[in-house]
Amino acid sequence: MKKQNGITLVALVVTIVVLLILAGVSISLVMGQNGVVKKAQDAKTNYTNAAGEEQDQMDKVANEINKLLE
Repeated sequence: MKKQNGITLVALVVTIVVLLILAGVSISLVMGQNGVVKKAQDAKTNYTNAAGEEQDQMDKVANEINKLLE
């Protein structure tokens, strides 16, 4: 008998199914409700809000200093 080398159709189908499952899980982790994209958007919003609050506080302190110097 001649020995054949190579992959079988079953092995190929199983590999493709496993890759599809991994791709689905990865996309879910990136794009889901608690995914990386959502967390990045939340972080951007929190940073913007904190920067605005900090600027307001700095303006108040500057106004108080100006009042004391007048």
